[in-house]
Order: sequence, then C-alpha cells, then structure tokens
Amino acid sequence: MSPGGKSAKNRYKGEGVISGSPEKVWECLKPVPNGMRVKWDNNVKRFELVEQITEHISICRTVTPSAAMGIIAPRDFVDVILIKQYEDGTISSNATNVSHPSCPPQSGYVRGFNHPCGCICVPISGEPNKTQVFSFFQTDLGGFLPRSVVDSFFPSSMAEFYSNLAKAVKSLKDL
Repeated sequence: MSPGGKSAKNRYKGEGVISGSPEKVWECLKPVPNGMRVKWDNNVKRFELVEQITEHISICRTVTPSAAMGIIAPRDFVDVILIKQYEDGTISSNATNVSHPSCPPQSGYVRGFNHPCGCICVPISGEPNKTQVFSFFQTDLGGFLPRSVVDSFFPSSMAEFYSNLAKAVKSLKDL
C-alpha cells in the first residue's frame, strides 16, 4: 500500500542496450544536484541533496516539471537513495520514498511517492562500449489524476527516457 492507503497498481520495467561504457552511462544517470540527468531527462527538473548519510546513501528531493500538456502538475519526490558498484562493473541506484523533517511538502508541487525503484547499469561481456540498462519503478503521483492519464503517460515516458539517455551518452567525450 502506498501512503494514504491507495494502492499503486502499476509497476514498470524498462530495459535497453546503450552504446557507451557503464561509466559513461552512469555519468548520465546518477541522481546528483547539477548532474547530467537534469539536462537530458525531461521528467527531472532538479535534484536537491537533502542529507548525505554515507558516501553511498543520501536523501534527495527530485522535482519534476508539469507533464502531459499540463494535465500532470509539477511533482516532487523525497527518496533515500543507495548507489552501489559491484565487482563485475555493475552500477545500481536504488531508491524508495522517505519522509524527512527538513523537506516537508512544498507549495506549488504535488508530493508523489516512489515505491522501491532504481536503475541498473550492467556491463555486456566482450563489449566494453555497450551497457545494458534496466529501470524499474512503481510511482504514486499523488493528487487526483484519472487512471487513464497515468496509464498513458508512463509507457511513452519510458521510451523517451531510453532514447534521450542514448543521445546523452553519445554526446559525452571519452571518460
């Protein structure tokens, strides 16, 4: 159950192969203030660091722009994020909703809630300049959106995510 007792029914999983090393792909994906992601991901307007807990764990506020021709108002999400790098070169960003006293709901934004979600960059054996990217999320956008609006927004948004990520990685100089 999501906050407020509503059930967020739809879970989404995306998968794609991106031309670029896991390091380049991660450079575009990592959820940090003033990072590359706010430049190419149309669903991320801003990342704000609320608290750095450890080197790999932080609490961030993500601000999204309005979407679906203004039908979906700007949202904000507060998540605890774990970033982990594995011995095989896999890099993952894992997050879930959290409340934080220094980041209450703010005027002008509908507070959304992320159920456990993340992105995983996996090296492709024998192909150092290709990365398999998995993304998964289950988001309660909050507010009073018709289910049909939400259901039509996420699939097209995910396709755009992978297309824009591929372009962002291609635009990077070699790391």
